[in-house]
Amino acid sequence: MRPERLEFMGHAHDHLKPGSNRHEPRLFLVFPGDPMAVRGALKKAMNFLRGLDFSQEECGPVELVLAEALNNVIEHAYEGQVHGVIELSIEQQGEVLEFVILDDGLPMPGGNTPKGREHDLTCDVIDLPEGGFGWFLIHELTRDLVYIRTGNRNRLMFSIGPSVVNLQH
Repeated sequence: MRPERLEFMGHAHDHLKPGSNRHEPRLFLVFPGDPMAVRGALKKAMNFLRGLDFSQEECGPVELVLAEALNNVIEHAYEGQVHGVIELSIEQQGEVLEFVILDDGLPMPGGNTPKGREHDLTCDVIDLPEGGFGWFLIHELTRDLVYIRTGNRNRLMFSIGPSVVNLQH
């Protein structure tokens, strides 16, 4: 039996209950847990931030963190599974961006986010160690990083503030 590829499922705000009153800018996406869908979600997230007058330079750290976190969901949480779905929420709260990533994949080992490890980036690219650096970057570039496993769902929450993204609003 050949696995079926899920297509982009749309914006979650299309599925929210009527009467939901949001005052802060918010993006909510639901998409399949595959590399192409993650690329599309990253593009939509960056377009959302540019719509809030973020420059390309300001979007860089956000894109890096999101790419690392979402790719970790595909590579580890949905390892070996065909039909994983990811939900991504980004909300601007004043000068802070709040993020929530939900998936139904495997839990984080030990029930916590990996710490990652710092690497010496002055060496040749060929000599860079494999693995662990993504989580180190996520820890360094975010604040209030929280991982919760409830039932069969993973919830990763974090914020990125003006010390990383120099908001000029």
